[in-house]
Formats: sequence, C-alpha cells, structure tokens
Amino acid sequence: MRVGVTGSTGFLGAALCGALGARGDEVVRFVRPDSPAVGGLRVRWDPARGLVDEADLKSVGGLDAVVNLAGVSVAGHRWTPSYRASVKESRTAATSLLVASLATLSSGGGFLLSSSAVGYYGNRGDEVLDETAAPGEDYLAEVCVAWEDAAAPYARSGGQLAVIRTGIVLGPGGGVLERLVPLFRGGLGGVIGNGRQWTGPVSLGDYVAAVLWLIDGRRSGTFNVCAPEPCTNREMTRALARALHRPALARVPSAALRLALGRELADSTVLTSQRVVPRSLLESGFSFTSSDVEQVVASALR
Repeated sequence: MRVGVTGSTGFLGAALCGALGARGDEVVRFVRPDSPAVGGLRVRWDPARGLVDEADLKSVGGLDAVVNLAGVSVAGHRWTPSYRASVKESRTAATSLLVASLATLSSGGGFLLSSSAVGYYGNRGDEVLDETAAPGEDYLAEVCVAWEDAAAPYARSGGQLAVIRTGIVLGPGGGVLERLVPLFRGGLGGVIGNGRQWTGPVSLGDYVAAVLWLIDGRRSGTFNVCAPEPCTNREMTRALARALHRPALARVPSAALRLALGRELADSTVLTSQRVVPRSLLESGFSFTSSDVEQVVASALR
C-alpha cells in the first residue's frame, strides 16, 4: 500500500512512518521547506503559502491512503495573538491544501485520515464524552472544529474520510513524557491543579495501531483515539510515580500554571477536564493493548 503522510517528522508521524515501512508499505512524505531532510518518496509543499510541487504530485501518482498530521505544537509556546493564529492556521491551511491537492491526482488520493484532538470537546468536568458529544466553546474547541471542517470537503466530494480526535499520546522519544519523566525522576513530579480533571491518555503503540486499523479497513467516520478507561490527573501522576519508583509529593497550583503559561493556555490544556471514551473505535472491533493509565504508562516506559 502507498500511504502519504503529512507531519511525518513529528513524534506521531515518525512512529507511524516507521510502522508503515516495517510492514512493507511505501511512504510518501509531504515535506515543508523547513522540514528535516528525508529519504524516499516525497512531495514538497508549503501550506503557509498555499503551494505544492505539482511535479512531485505527478510523479507520485495515486495514493491508497493519506494520513494528515500537520500542525504546530499547541503547547510549544505561550499563546500570544500571533501564536494563537499559527496554531489554527497551520492546521486549517495544511488540511485545505491537502484536500485540494488530492483532487488533482489522476488515480485519486484514496482514503484520507485527518487529525483532530479531544480539545474539540472543551472543558466538560465529569461528563462522559463519546464522538456524538457537542463541541466545546473555548479556543482549542474552535481550532478543532475548523480543522475538521477543512477536511470535510473531501467526504462531500465522494472520498472516504476518517477524523481522529486524539488524546494525550504517551510513548518514548517525544510528546508529553519527554517533559514529565525528567521531573518525576528528579522527585519533582506531582499533581497539577486539584488533580480531579479528567484526561484521555493512549499509548503510542495503540495510537499507531488504531491509525493502521482505520486505513486498512477504510473505516469512515469520527473516532476518539484514547484508552478505553479515562483517568484523572491525580491517577496519572500516581501511575507515573509508581512506574518510575519515585515519590510524587509536589503539587503545582493552578494559579502558578496560569502565571507561567498564561491563563488561556493553562485552562485549555493542563487544567481542562475531558472524560473521553473511544466508543466508535471499540464498536469497529479495534482492541487496545493498554486499556487503562497503568498499562499506558508501562507501555510508554518500556
């Protein structure tokens, strides 16, 4: 199978491309001008300028599937007005350009799997959230709605589209754990805020397996990608501390986080509560290897 991937050099993209290559699939990487050099088939593009190399597209021909992971880090920078704009525009511009580009392929773009995030739901307290839940009202929910809307024309034109709302992916080599593990090993890990906020972790292995499951079965629709058993921040903190054999006595007050990160960024990320469940994935027959936070953390630290 020939699979196109945007965001292929990021934490999730690199893991997915490795898994695709390991099973014999041919990966076509969509690369921006500032992307690290990569080998193999590629399509050069610049979503910020709305440009894609037509000769590269023509040489690629058809694709069996495309996985869209493009977008700047949500929490990689304090939310200045310009960075807020880049968070949204990097996702919507890349997705719109990808959809338009796939329409030009002579053999079609195949199945499109486009990313979103559980930030779609906003801060919802203890409410259990499956894929039928309404969107939230904060900035990240606005971003996710626009992100999904940018992919929707692909389905309206007759293509097969899956949208995945991803939780917190835990795995080696990047993501949240890259920042958390050194803190916990130094005895500085602890509960964030009151610790009662819900979160939806998923192991990197299960994330990759879910993406492969959806593209192999050409399963259209919207799918939450998170472990079947959501957990609170306090439960995740305890799981990490136990796995690393370190105490987790510290507590990071909400006020300190808002001061360090900015109120909107803190409230929309580390302090938000999203009790998300992967109903659609489970109903499709997908089996998680790590179903709760203890198993997710154990898998991530192997």
